[in-house]
Amino acid sequence: MTPDRTSPPSTTRYGAMLRRYLAPQWRAATALALLLLTSIGLQLLVPQILRRFIDTASAGARGDAVTAAALVADPVWWATGGLIGLALAFLAVALATQVLSAGATYVGAAVGWTATNFLRQDLARHCLALDLGFHKSRTAGEMIERIDGDVTALSDFFSQFSVRVIGGLLLLLGILTVLWIENVFIGLALTLFTVVEIAVLARTREVAVHATQLEREANAKLFGFIEERLAGIEDVRANGGGAHAMHRFLRPVRTFFFDTRRAWVRRSIVWLSTYGLFVLGSLVTLGTSIHLVTIGAITVGTGYMVFQYLLMLQAPIEQITQQMQQLQRAGASIGRVDELFATRSTLATVAGRALPSGPLEVRFEGVRFGYADADPEAAPILDGVDFRLAPGRVLGLLGRTGSGKTTLTRLLFRFYDPSEGVVSIAGVATVDAELGALRACVGMVTQDVQLFQASVRQNLSFFDGTLDDARLLEVLEDVGLGDWFAALPDGLDTHIRAGGGNLSAGEAQLLALARVFLKDPGLVILDEPSSRLDPVTERHLERCVERLLHGRTAIIIAHRLETVERADEVMVLERGRVVEHGGRARLAADPSSRYARLRAAGRGLAGRGLDTNLKELA
Repeated sequence: MTPDRTSPPSTTRYGAMLRRYLAPQWRAATALALLLLTSIGLQLLVPQILRRFIDTASAGARGDAVTAAALVADPVWWATGGLIGLALAFLAVALATQVLSAGATYVGAAVGWTATNFLRQDLARHCLALDLGFHKSRTAGEMIERIDGDVTALSDFFSQFSVRVIGGLLLLLGILTVLWIENVFIGLALTLFTVVEIAVLARTREVAVHATQLEREANAKLFGFIEERLAGIEDVRANGGGAHAMHRFLRPVRTFFFDTRRAWVRRSIVWLSTYGLFVLGSLVTLGTSIHLVTIGAITVGTGYMVFQYLLMLQAPIEQITQQMQQLQRAGASIGRVDELFATRSTLATVAGRALPSGPLEVRFEGVRFGYADADPEAAPILDGVDFRLAPGRVLGLLGRTGSGKTTLTRLLFRFYDPSEGVVSIAGVATVDAELGALRACVGMVTQDVQLFQASVRQNLSFFDGTLDDARLLEVLEDVGLGDWFAALPDGLDTHIRAGGGNLSAGEAQLLALARVFLKDPGLVILDEPSSRLDPVTERHLERCVERLLHGRTAIIIAHRLETVERADEVMVLERGRVVEHGGRARLAADPSSRYARLRAAGRGLAGRGLDTNLKELA
């Protein structure tokens, strides 16, 4: 169930978030508490020193009598020495306060960013565990904004909330306590003022949460739009789509502008309301202090002390106000983070059964499948697929675009579960297998190789630091990349650009093959990786593929007839149904079979592509 995004998170949710990610850092949190308390104590001491300084100076200026016991020798020297001592004490306390405040801010930021990174890690792990349907329905830019943008928006909540809000509240309580001790009337007046301020803060705290949620969503859509256009920049330029892309760009930008402005205006309500109350409270408190000094109820130093406490009172209230605005942003982000955490994979998780090593049997029994977001009236992608592939056999999979070839292989990885029927590997249904073990025993090589902006070592091992370098070098030699590796400036530490920008298509495909060799799966799926290579590189890659298929079960998605010549069996899909399946040699010898007619037509329809040939023979 998706949470109601119009409802702000409860106070309990804020507390639970803080406890979960700050509790492991209790030592740093304790140090932070000590720094805060000491800093607050020194801040409360400063106005007391100023009062003593002013009253001492005023008494000396008026020539007030001082008791003989208090005078050492020269009254002027004593008074001057006393003032100097108070001034030095003021400077020392002010300096210590700043140092402690800076230390508290530093420790708070360190604690906050550590907590933020833990949250980001948990959220990324959760999203990576979601099914492929979830990721297909969202752009990469949107996911970056959801995982990084929303979590980054919480960094101030973790790092500054405890320092500024808790510290501010403690300072408020300290100021009010001192004022009550000093003068009940002043203490009562400022306490009422503070209560009103806090009541207004509590009333306006949630006014901008929903607007901020819309702001974050608009930001995510804007990021998603930019990411898509940048990914397709070559096609956009080549086809003259720049003007259209810019025109479409205006829509998410316009939405982002208006949603951001609305959120800013609503967040400003908090600041305007509290600032207006503070101006009013300042006038009342200052007038009261002047009146009490005039009638002799308090000294000038005490009046100035009250004024200083009033100015000090402004700082924690402003801090709390600012943090309430940050809390509104955090509330929107927490709501979106909770929404993401509440999203559950459609793949049921079980303890799972292990799979054996070596070549694996593949079996489909009455398998039907349709994507969840597809038109309910549309025909399923796979409709009653039944076949068995014995261990160690190679199956050539033929079919027009949209016949269900890719979907069939995705079910073997358990990217999706079948709507009906059973998909099993080595006699274990995919829904009953341990998911990590299942995907470890299935390898895939496609035309579109995904390479990371990382080292050769990391691209080969998928960032698995347990693999030995000697094993990596052995596999590179096995796939024919020994000479290529010898020419690398930094060996396995040589940097590869994102998408393999500094590699040829053949080198990228061979690296993909090396990955599968390292994985050593019992079942290999090939999406005709050699179809876009030059003839020389293609022949070299074909030899590597032959070695890869030895002793393994394999399914080859064929885009050319030549590809299935190495297959033991051929299966033809049409509209999600198996229309032909059998031994390749037998089907080739049967002139009435689709495969035999396709081979014969391949010569007469040369150059028109496998999809066209299949259409002609359908």
